[in-house]
Amino acid sequence: MKALIYDGPGQKHLGQREAPRIVDVGDAIVRVTHTTICGTDLHILKGDVPSCSPDRILGHEGVGVVETVGAAVANFTPGDHVLISCITACGRCDYCRRGIYSHCTSGGWILGNAIDGTQAEYVRIPHADTSLYPIPSEADEEALVMLSDILPTGFECGVLNGRVAPGSSIAIVGAGPIGLAALLTAQFYSPAQIIMIDIDANRLEVAEQFGATRTIDSRTDDAVALVKALTGGQGVDTAIEAVGVPATFELCQDLVAPGGVIANIGVHGTKVDLHLERLWSHNITITTRLVDTATTPMLLKTVSSGKIDAQKLVTHRFTLDAVIEAYDVFGRAAETQALKVLITP
Repeated sequence: MKALIYDGPGQKHLGQREAPRIVDVGDAIVRVTHTTICGTDLHILKGDVPSCSPDRILGHEGVGVVETVGAAVANFTPGDHVLISCITACGRCDYCRRGIYSHCTSGGWILGNAIDGTQAEYVRIPHADTSLYPIPSEADEEALVMLSDILPTGFECGVLNGRVAPGSSIAIVGAGPIGLAALLTAQFYSPAQIIMIDIDANRLEVAEQFGATRTIDSRTDDAVALVKALTGGQGVDTAIEAVGVPATFELCQDLVAPGGVIANIGVHGTKVDLHLERLWSHNITITTRLVDTATTPMLLKTVSSGKIDAQKLVTHRFTLDAVIEAYDVFGRAAETQALKVLITP
């Protein structure tokens, strides 16, 4: 089968691999019908994720059709259309019983990281009964790819961890796909202000279309001064970091009001300074999280009903044969105006 293979920092190629086979009785083999590229894949290529070793097939998002299942799989049969979760969960270990599926002792974020992922024609899914979701027959399967990772990540790591509440103020630093997913799902709670901050004018324009009450281009504007002016000099109740670089995390520290929350979503590959010399007395909460996908069933209903139009996050489409070009387009988003790129094997 064809697959996008990671060769080490900065290196990848489209190659041929043997199709996966059932290894454990709980496995399913899924024929991938749509997948996509995540910002985390770019972090892997930068060398920020040392757990991902060379010769790994990348990708942890997608939808597909079940081809074969192991003897212990009870919820799925060949021919079923399924959503692939970016998090693999056994459902039995202590972390899973606590709902922290991202730290499952035999799963977690392993697809495209510790085991071969979804940027291929076929993928093996361990613990299939608790790591796949059935797709309703009338659902838009392209849109549901956004439910593999970015929508639950923006919601759980940004909105829920950030304690977004009715009438509150939010600043989202980073208007990429994850930041936009946080913007879309934050509106479940009717905050008074959702301020989007980025250096990409196109993405800020998209954020306005998606419901941001104010956008700030931090290349040309003083983001801290503008946010303080918009919030009576206090800062925001929730500052969501959705990039993963030191400058954006430090900006969140400057934006948050006393008693507020900094909710980190970004994947950080280098150390970040924490300014406790001025925040120690401010009653600040800082949260970190790897998405657990505990909210995926709810979000699946929300997207299927049309309450969120996840399809509008997709800006480019490619075949798997053109996956190298897809990475180039996604990696140059400021020039190409890419949000999510859809790859169809």
